[in-house]
Amino acid sequence: MDKYKKLATNTLIFAIGTFSSKALAFLLMPFVTRMLTTSDYGDADLIQQTVNVLIPIVFLQINSAALRFALDKDSDKGEVFSVGLRTTFIGFAVFLLLWYPISLIKIKDFALGDYMVQIYTFVLVSGIRQLCQQFVRGSGHVKTYAIDGIFATVTTLVFNLLFLGVFKWGVNGYIFAIIASDACSVAFLFITCKLWRQIKVRGVRASSWSDMLRYSVPMMPTIILWWIINVSDRYMITGFIGSAENGLYTAASKIPNFVIIFSTIFIDAWQLSAVDEYDNEGKEDFFTKVFRVYSGGTFAVAALLVITCQLLTKILVAPSFYDSWKFVPILIMATAISCHVNFLASVYMAEKKNIMSMFTALAGAVVNICLNLLLIPKMGANGAALATFAAFVVVFAARCVDTRRFIKIKFNTPIIFLEVAILAVQAVVMLHFESGLLMYAIEAILVLLMLLINLRQITELVNLLIGKFLKKRKN
Repeated sequence: MDKYKKLATNTLIFAIGTFSSKALAFLLMPFVTRMLTTSDYGDADLIQQTVNVLIPIVFLQINSAALRFALDKDSDKGEVFSVGLRTTFIGFAVFLLLWYPISLIKIKDFALGDYMVQIYTFVLVSGIRQLCQQFVRGSGHVKTYAIDGIFATVTTLVFNLLFLGVFKWGVNGYIFAIIASDACSVAFLFITCKLWRQIKVRGVRASSWSDMLRYSVPMMPTIILWWIINVSDRYMITGFIGSAENGLYTAASKIPNFVIIFSTIFIDAWQLSAVDEYDNEGKEDFFTKVFRVYSGGTFAVAALLVITCQLLTKILVAPSFYDSWKFVPILIMATAISCHVNFLASVYMAEKKNIMSMFTALAGAVVNICLNLLLIPKMGANGAALATFAAFVVVFAARCVDTRRFIKIKFNTPIIFLEVAILAVQAVVMLHFESGLLMYAIEAILVLLMLLINLRQITELVNLLIGKFLKKRKN
């Protein structure tokens, strides 16, 4: 299959599953923010983010190894999945020993000790789901992977309506809805892909376990560092200001997820193509063309989000959360740069070299923490958003330089600078004027400029992807 057509096909398949689950997060926001206070919403988010950072630590980021090694055409899939499961259960057994010290952690008015059962159950179920998802995806079952996304969307909706709307369980209902949905997803993947057939009780080679852990363990610091860049600001906002402000900031962070939808759909498919084509001739041209289309699309979506962020906030959240829109423009800028960082991660993945991925993330984490300490007391939550943006800029710049050791992507740096500048001016205009005809006139001009800059990339996307399907149908 033509490499562009394969990328387009996988992108479409992943779009079906990913878009439904991501779209649900927005559709549920009006309901969730009406069922929870700003403080409760902030606490629920802190629990979810705590689990997100615990999973790679507890399970040694083994799900990433399951994906990468399952992608190898000559790999023993049974060994890959069995190593993943064994690592998961051994890691959780060790994690149980840390129950008491974790229960003592408290940040101002938020105490982890109040939610220990929820956290431990969340970690185990979500960890198993991530392992199953990535193994299924790496084994080539991309359609099942997409269907699972739709299935998880339905179950999440049902459990949220039940636990929050009917039972009125508050924060616990929000968390248990995620756990129940993840459990259903695990059952679905086991049944449809017959994953029990991949489990080896005996005969797993020590070398397979060693190879997978050598790949996954170095990723743990990187994941933790990403968590610092993406999430530590929420803990610091809670510490400096309180859970209510963090609740607003959390609500604001959902709007930039529209950019994440675009990015995630593509990156899921792109990782498969990056590995497939990495050893072929013409890879630099392939990576460059795909990057420019991806970059242009990301910035175009980001520009459209900034101009519509007030409207989206009014639609998606309860009135008590409306002021959260003031944090959205800078968060959109940060998210757009993070999408570019994720693209370059595919180079490290294809090379199976994660050390520099860790060091570049470390640079961003240091910048993020320092700027959070400096800016949050002075600027509030927008200081945290600005710190996150600066951190991603540092990581992206470092990876642009470092990945040239492996592949020389032509980034067209002046255009990227111009696109970032347009987003920055949009943010300043939005925050300065807040409303009015003049504000929207200026924003509209800036959005039009962004679209014109990326017109060639949009045209190229049509020619490279949609054109391949039309050509195939004619043949």
